[in-house]
Amino acid sequence: MKCLLIASESAQVLFYWTDLEFEVSLRQRFENLLEQHREMSPAFEDSINTLFAPLLISCITLNEKISDTYTSFVSENNYLFVLHQFGECTYVAVNGDGSENEDDLRRKIFVLKKIIDVCFGLVTLDKSILKKKLRPQDTEQRSKVWKMLQNLLITYSHLREEDQSFLVEAVERLIHPQLCEQCIEFLDRQVVQQINSSMERVNEEVVHSFILVHTKLLAFFSSRNASSLRTSDLLLLILIAQDLYPSDSDLEALTVEDLENAPVTEEVNAPELSLGAHGEEDTVESSLCTSQLTNSVIQVAEETQQPSLLSGSSAPKRVFLDASLKDNYCPMMPHNMYCLSLWPGISLVLLTKQMSSSHVAVSLYQLLDAFSVLEAKLNDGQELGHSSRIYPNMPDLRQRMEKFVKAVGVQKRQLQSAWVDFKNKAFSKPDAGSSQELLQACRNVKSQLCLVYQQYFLLKPAGDSQHLSLNLQTKILKIVQEKLMDWKDFLLVKSKRNTTVISYLKDFPGLIHFIYVDRTVGQMIAPSLNVSEKSTELGKGPLASFIKSKVWSLVGMGRRYLQKGYTTLTFRDGDYYCCYFLWFENESGYKLPVIELPVLSDDSAPIGILTGDYYRKLLRYYGKNHSLEVIKCFELLTIHLGVIPTEFIIQQCSDLARRLWEPSRIPIL
Repeated sequence: MKCLLIASESAQVLFYWTDLEFEVSLRQRFENLLEQHREMSPAFEDSINTLFAPLLISCITLNEKISDTYTSFVSENNYLFVLHQFGECTYVAVNGDGSENEDDLRRKIFVLKKIIDVCFGLVTLDKSILKKKLRPQDTEQRSKVWKMLQNLLITYSHLREEDQSFLVEAVERLIHPQLCEQCIEFLDRQVVQQINSSMERVNEEVVHSFILVHTKLLAFFSSRNASSLRTSDLLLLILIAQDLYPSDSDLEALTVEDLENAPVTEEVNAPELSLGAHGEEDTVESSLCTSQLTNSVIQVAEETQQPSLLSGSSAPKRVFLDASLKDNYCPMMPHNMYCLSLWPGISLVLLTKQMSSSHVAVSLYQLLDAFSVLEAKLNDGQELGHSSRIYPNMPDLRQRMEKFVKAVGVQKRQLQSAWVDFKNKAFSKPDAGSSQELLQACRNVKSQLCLVYQQYFLLKPAGDSQHLSLNLQTKILKIVQEKLMDWKDFLLVKSKRNTTVISYLKDFPGLIHFIYVDRTVGQMIAPSLNVSEKSTELGKGPLASFIKSKVWSLVGMGRRYLQKGYTTLTFRDGDYYCCYFLWFENESGYKLPVIELPVLSDDSAPIGILTGDYYRKLLRYYGKNHSLEVIKCFELLTIHLGVIPTEFIIQQCSDLARRLWEPSRIPIL
């Protein structure tokens, strides 16, 4: 029984999601509100508000009176509640069946916050606008927004339970260097360049393009004008793609059936790939992989081989991602995301920017950041600093704001009015207004800037068609399908057996499973765990599921000890021996000395990259004393048979890390 909701400072529920069991229980509590179906109705929303009102009011009161509140508790009926405050919004996660612990619920809260940031951008800085975005007055629109967020949460929960890349929050590449290299070249010459030189792209420019096989990354290419894409953003884009095009169950069944008949060895004769421009043909030779498939393996149903043309709306999804432009930075730069389904399980994703509006987003972020700092200082009773050494520099802020107000023109009269009011209070004589009046004027300017951001990037004008044409999207889709037609079956199987532990057993006897993560670039390598298959390299029946549960448990335990400052964990678990290591290296691979890591509180952001990018902060923390070196961070988790002597296991872990280090140096971005 699970529930997750967001409430405003007035205890009004802005968004909620419940599983079926929790909803049935709740409807039984409010028998007068029973309905025959699960559609969201005002009555059921009222029941949610009524049920959680005492809890929300209690949290809000405690926060107002003592500036503190509880972060978790267990009710009399053993329901676990976890709460977290983001600004003036209270997030509440509930579990009533014991399937999730406190860390799981807190992680889900932070992931939901990340999803909302990516979907709505900088308007999340203004509570009134965010409230309208999460809970529109129009019931149909509200249902649409809530359904979108609910589906993303459901997809995330499923992937975290089934996919190792979402478990450790790192990107997994399909390991086939020659094919990846050819696809990157193809994305450059025949996708990105072709779109960016077309008249049908309107005002958009493709900055990133990548091909996904389920959740695994086949190839990634960025244009010259693109800023780097953070791994946390890339992982969330993979989540959105999976939500748009979930794995096809019928195709999965075919794949499983053929995998059972395929002998597990170490070679595969991969098909030749033609990726040359203007009719030129390049071929990829056969290479070592992790399973051997005969020509008869994976005969996909005939209908899945037909070109999958675009269906429905060709309009992109607006997403807000971290970006840098020359010397400027914007944590929520607006992009358009096009996700084109090549075949079930294989997608092409294009990220575009409207170059003419990018500088507007940067200017709005800089101004919003400055006014947010001013608001915090005024709220704490501090005086405004007019020195050039104090941020924000008031004379500079005034100049930039004047320039921006003039640039947006008379259409934004409310922004002009709010800015004039703030100017009169901030730059006139000290007795012109009280500190509370200045604080309110600062908030008004900030709110108007968020409205401008919304009008530019979230409200679509009537008749607006400023995106790639349907004809251009269809053309690109067909080109990519033609180039990958001979490879699609191989790719679908490869995604199931990307890496197998069998290929490591000769050098590492007793090794059951491992996960290796390069936290500097956010990549991972791990043997596949496909417990849904009737036959796997881990055996049949419950054994594969048992090993999977051990892996998920080890990841959770490693994070708990890392939160306490430990970088090494080894322990015996029944018939198995489990290890977790985190270490730092310089660019040449030399292991750096261990340092004392900061201990995190129990209510801090969960360790990961979707919940606050812990590892990026960790690298900055370690790099304070190594300013002249490029610092890299790695993690290794292993499970061995318990009969192997401990000293051999530790030596194997060291050798395994050295063996896996080289492939991790191949960049994906």
